[in-house]
Amino acid sequence: MPKAYLISAYHSVSDPEKLAAYRLLAAPAIAAAGGRYLARGPAARAMEAGVLAQTVIVAFDDLPTALALYDSPAYQEALRALDGGAVRDMRIVEGI
Repeated sequence: MPKAYLISAYHSVSDPEKLAAYRLLAAPAIAAAGGRYLARGPAARAMEAGVLAQTVIVAFDDLPTALALYDSPAYQEALRALDGGAVRDMRIVEGI
């Protein structure tokens, strides 16, 4: 079964404290689901419609696991902590 990847590209952060609270809750939720951070940091270069902002890539063993993470109670708690503190584009894609 192919791996799956959660990709999150931040467009802006309006409340760094909310983002910090989100990270404290999201990291253990992701780890509990078997997620492994592959990249996390500002973009080295932005092309086309991209922005030089925080980008996160997390690998999961498969698509059902990645999808379940997003809907899990622990990750939903992290999203509530973020509460509009950042604008980002998040997607989950299946590997090839």
